[in-house]
Amino acid sequence: MVGNSSVSCIRIGTRGSKLALWQANFVAGELKKHNIETEIAVVKTSGDAVQDRSIENIGAQGVFTREIQRALLNGEIDIAVHSLKDLPTEPVDGLYLAAVPERGAYRDAFLCNTVEHIEDLPKDARVGTGSLRRRTQIFHRLGNLFQLLDVRGNVETRIRKLDAGEYDALILAEAGLRRLGFADRICSCLEPPIFLPAAGQGALGIEVAEKNRKSVGNLLNRILLHRQTFSAVLAERAFLRTLQGGCIAPIGVFGQVIEGQLTLHGRILSPDGRTAFEKSGASSVDAPETLGTALAEELLKAGAGKIIEQIQQLRQQK
Repeated sequence: MVGNSSVSCIRIGTRGSKLALWQANFVAGELKKHNIETEIAVVKTSGDAVQDRSIENIGAQGVFTREIQRALLNGEIDIAVHSLKDLPTEPVDGLYLAAVPERGAYRDAFLCNTVEHIEDLPKDARVGTGSLRRRTQIFHRLGNLFQLLDVRGNVETRIRKLDAGEYDALILAEAGLRRLGFADRICSCLEPPIFLPAAGQGALGIEVAEKNRKSVGNLLNRILLHRQTFSAVLAERAFLRTLQGGCIAPIGVFGQVIEGQLTLHGRILSPDGRTAFEKSGASSVDAPETLGTALAEELLKAGAGKIIEQIQQLRQQK
């Protein structure tokens, strides 16, 4: 239990997938290095419960985070560990992002049993991915060469489907594959800036209740916060938030700190992948959200707002 003046044991809320548990155990291990005991509490989310539809067809943001955030607000857990790309950019009253550890692998990975690179696939190859962002970027760069098909399930399930011949190739997050011991299945990676990852991809986000900012939040900030990663993902999330695209929109963005300067490259695509608006820029590491907001506003001025309208209309139809 977390007290007002000291921390003896921190209850970590997480999804129950193998990847989510890896992430929670990583955080627990880092805290243990500082003699802080932890307990892991598994919270089932609506995104885990619905497996027969694509993520964008479930119809709401926060499908992998809402229930965990509710448990955090209710005091059932002390911290929530999320894949940062799943965490909506709109803040929840009473909660805040307390720490982001050093980012892991951030690219999208190409898996295939016959060729090494996506460009080498034959025409009409069946490529499985659960991400509209990935599908639109592939179409935009490579045209209508492949059948871009939805795929659901955990990493092991998706790889089984590939090996069973249901798909000719898969596009999955590099970070999840490496964390779960499937690095040997990666044939190649889709490299930025040609293919941009989702905001926060490869990073973990640790949420805390505002009421526990002094007792828990400041502790996590000291132990787990990686400042360069934090600056980069804040810029990415500000870019996404300003575009009002949500977690599942076809928006790619990647920030990184190079020699003390923050750079950011962002892109939004139409749902059919035919149209893209993109922008890059740089700033001080101390003003990440200003940079992300400014780049997104430039895209909106250039006409990207029409794409947002298309996305919103599609959501209303679902």
